[in-house]
Amino acid sequence: MSTTNPLVEAFNQTAYPVIGHGKRNVSVLIEALEQIDPELDSDNYGSGEVIERFQAQIAQYLGKPSAVFFPSGTMAQQIALRIWCDRKGLKKVAYHPLSHLEIHEEQGLQELHQIESILLADKTRIIRLEDVVNLKEDVACVLLELPQREIGGQLPEYEELEAISSYCREKGIKLHLDGARLYETLPYYQKTAEEICSLFDSVYVSFYKGIGGIAGAMLAGDEEFTKESKVWKRRHGGDLISLYPYILSAEYYFNERKDKMGLYYEAAKELADFYRACRALEVRPQVPVSNMFHVHVPLPKSKLEPILISVYQDTEVGLTANLKENGEHACYYEVSLGDRYAKIPKAKLAQAMKLLDERTADVL
Repeated sequence: MSTTNPLVEAFNQTAYPVIGHGKRNVSVLIEALEQIDPELDSDNYGSGEVIERFQAQIAQYLGKPSAVFFPSGTMAQQIALRIWCDRKGLKKVAYHPLSHLEIHEEQGLQELHQIESILLADKTRIIRLEDVVNLKEDVACVLLELPQREIGGQLPEYEELEAISSYCREKGIKLHLDGARLYETLPYYQKTAEEICSLFDSVYVSFYKGIGGIAGAMLAGDEEFTKESKVWKRRHGGDLISLYPYILSAEYYFNERKDKMGLYYEAAKELADFYRACRALEVRPQVPVSNMFHVHVPLPKSKLEPILISVYQDTEVGLTANLKENGEHACYYEVSLGDRYAKIPKAKLAQAMKLLDERTADVL
């Protein structure tokens, strides 16, 4: 019995997929390694030129004294929060109810580290200064995700970030940045990564999401913090004998794409205009603040999926491969733009959006 998802299959067959940079296949690694000297020594249990050079580059980019490469962001963030909890002698942290730690990690923070999570704000909006000020319990650390992926990539205004940072420092609360998509926020804020990270005590960034590498993450902070994180990395089994396939691909695509985030942001705003012209569709946020937004449709998955497949077949434009239910009678999908968008003929895109508008309106 086939388990192929018809929408995924139809999306993969389109000539002009809209989202992302490209297919995640072996070519991602091959391209990254093409220019590498084959005699370059690999890293060895966290040391060596390959890993130390890249760690130094990212530490400088983020404006932090030191950085440590991790195989995953899940590992890096749990360790960051564990360190701050141990420092304060208080195993409580606060973050958004749709944080990755809360909904995607099988309660890893609680089961592995016995850390209690205090949820801030509600599932429909970002964390505000008032949420932090009105905390009913003491916490060792507050985690902010920029942008907040699960609600369409929303962002607080920069002045509010500054206010949250000042408040936390005044109260002795550490502030950690879930910066999996930090790079994508820079065009909206018109700030450097260093300026944003200066508001935080520790920072995590990813190299496979907006950057498009294979896997890997970096955890940055002061020297004492990162030294301690290396010990926890070993305890977690993350100190592999060699991580160079991840490191070299991360380094290559970081250097290739870090300066293109403005292009992806402008593309998102342009595409959101197309979506807003569709009568039955809602864009959240209405005007994107990064290269990401969500499209909400007042139809169940079972009715939207055949509409999308028909649009893909008629136009060769693929809008999404995944739909998420939003109750019984609605669904939504995430749009995250990268290199692919610029390759789509505008006439093709306009045709696809016109058909999507007409066919969703007809069903409704």
